[in-house]
Amino acid sequence: MKAIRKMEPTKGLWMEEVPVPQPGVNEVLIKISKSAICGTDLHIYKWDAWAQKTIKTPMTIGHEYVGTVVGIGDEVTKIHLGERVTVEGHIACGFCRNCRRGRRHICDHTVGIGVNRDGGFAEYVCVPAENVLYIDERIPDEIVSIMDPLGNATHTALSFPLIGEDVLVTGAGGPIGCMAIAVCRFVGARNVVGSETVPYRRELARKMGATLVIDPMKDDIASAMRQVGMVAGFDIGLEVSGSPVAFDSMIKSMYNGGKISLLGILPDTTQIEWDKVIFKGLTLKGIYGREMYETWYKMEKMLLSGLDISPVITHRFHYTEFQKAFDIMEEGNCGKIILDWGNE
Repeated sequence: MKAIRKMEPTKGLWMEEVPVPQPGVNEVLIKISKSAICGTDLHIYKWDAWAQKTIKTPMTIGHEYVGTVVGIGDEVTKIHLGERVTVEGHIACGFCRNCRRGRRHICDHTVGIGVNRDGGFAEYVCVPAENVLYIDERIPDEIVSIMDPLGNATHTALSFPLIGEDVLVTGAGGPIGCMAIAVCRFVGARNVVGSETVPYRRELARKMGATLVIDPMKDDIASAMRQVGMVAGFDIGLEVSGSPVAFDSMIKSMYNGGKISLLGILPDTTQIEWDKVIFKGLTLKGIYGREMYETWYKMEKMLLSGLDISPVITHRFHYTEFQKAFDIMEEGNCGKIILDWGNE
């Protein structure tokens, strides 16, 4: 089969011919129809510091995809041939304290598909049966292929009550920021203000339902608050940029008792005014992956009830054109990019 792989510890990805994996006990073989490029895949492509300490070459990458079950290993009973499915990308051990108390998303021994083992940028992928998810057929393949990052956005947004609240999203124009905006509006937030430096992505955040999107290089958050009629700080903060400057501005803009979801990975050198966190009584919550599997249930039901995230998909390529896709990803003028694994 064809697979997009990280072959060498340097920038780039390679199209390779590799054997089709065979499902073992409690495993399922999936024929991929569509996959989506994630920011994590871009880190691997660029071979940045995180990738260098995390990725072992050679390896097939990719953890956002949809496909059809074409092979079933021994002892698999709940999954059937021919079903359209997607996959939770984090494999939990099932035995640590967190797994046994229902917090599998922060398992002590998580293994990431497409990060720690071969992933879904291939014609076929083999995964544990317990990670396979059947999604309602009314949801299109393209949307199913991006439910993994939608899960990140949903987990980030729904960590705190949103009805009637004023929300600040930093890194609002990235795919997860955009989808988080859509979720906030769908569940009843009052104002959803975005902060984004890239013009293309500011427009994308507006399309996803942001009340107002500012350029933090030119505009200040205080004036944005006045524009939308706010008289105090933000109730909820969603930090998805990974920018220390953005995080510090968020801290300063929060209302007393405000709550912040932290998804963006901040540098080790990040400094903020901790006295504001303390004296404002702020709550900071680290966000990792999806709450398995409650987040999947919530996002499926929102999609079936009218949540529209389709504008976040901006580009589509055949998998053989993956280099074009990563060039666009590196430029940053895009939302989600879909790779089609059908016949050329």
